Amino acid sequence: WSVVADKLTPSSVVYSVGVGADISFDLGLIQRFGVTVHAFDPTPESLEWVSTQDTPDQFVMHAVALAAHDGHIDLHGNTHADWISRSAVAGDHATGTPVSVPARRLTTLMSEHGHDHVDLLKMDIEGSEYEVLTDLLASGADVRQLLVEFHHRFHAIGLSATRQATAALRDAGYRVFYVSADGREYGFTRT
Repeated sequence: WSVVADKLTPSSVVYSVGVGADISFDLGLIQRFGVTVHAFDPTPESLEWVSTQDTPDQFVMHAVALAAHDGHIDLHGNTHADWISRSAVAGDHATGTPVSVPARRLTTLMSEHGHDHVDLLKMDIEGSEYEVLTDLLASGADVRQLLVEFHHRFHAIGLSATRQATAALRDAGYRVFYVSADGREYGFTRT
């Protein structure tokens, strides 16, 4: 992940959504900028893994999914046996009996945690990013820097969904500052 560093200070509000079994980015943000990272991931395997880690007080884990609605979502297992990620999007990448987990809209999470804006929102939410981005833009949530892993590689989604999402973000005043070499991770800032 790449960030616009001059937009981050120790008081910045940072949400990291979909941590899986890798919090190196989150720990790096804490170490470099002194921020508190609110991490969100309700995946049972992720919660178990995080509980075994020695994390600083500035890493605050929340067992809830980011979604386009408040309530619950069903997360399907991954066809890759060694991956702990789960997806709300059914398809050939998903397997097994889904697990029902609590879910909240971004504006609900912000309200619950007393935040009127988010300086940095990182999302790796296995295909749910499209609905969440639509809800984020419709809600008018004040998100200043946005990092998204797009899952257009899922056959149930496709590349056109990413094109539509990036166009909607552009129309809302977001500009791309980073695209990974594999074309999955994007960084946006709002102008």
